[in-house]
Amino acid sequence: MAHPMRFAALYEAGDTWLAECSEHPALVRAAWDQETLAPITSGTRWLVAESSLTKGWPAASRLRNSPHGPVLADPDANKMYWLVAPGAADELADVRRLVVHPAGWSLSCPPTGWQVDGRFWLWRPDGSGHLNDPALIAAAFGPGGYSTEAEARS
Repeated sequence: MAHPMRFAALYEAGDTWLAECSEHPALVRAAWDQETLAPITSGTRWLVAESSLTKGWPAASRLRNSPHGPVLADPDANKMYWLVAPGAADELADVRRLVVHPAGWSLSCPPTGWQVDGRFWLWRPDGSGHLNDPALIAAAFGPGGYSTEAEARS
């Protein structure tokens, strides 16, 4: 079992990265201290690709063993939010089950270590800035779905 301090350090790295994606990191931290969602504007570091939870969950399941970036889930609203690189909008334009929001769109985020107002990180930011690969997301949402080489052979 992993040591609790190790988890705390992992969550802190993700929280630091998320807060620094905002123009006002101190306001993000203040919202989290009050156990409320913090609005973080997309554009400089990432865009948000939105799917329904019912369509996104199977896609996420297909990607679970592949490299992936942060994904925020909101079961109450039936939404999933995939963080992708700012240039990913064109690559995802043909994926009908996704809406890529333009730069300047605000995503209300909980901290990485717990849920707030029902929202939680299915895959937490880890502090590295690693984002979701739009090609893998498109394949996972596609008709055949993405699979690893090992899954394809079985």
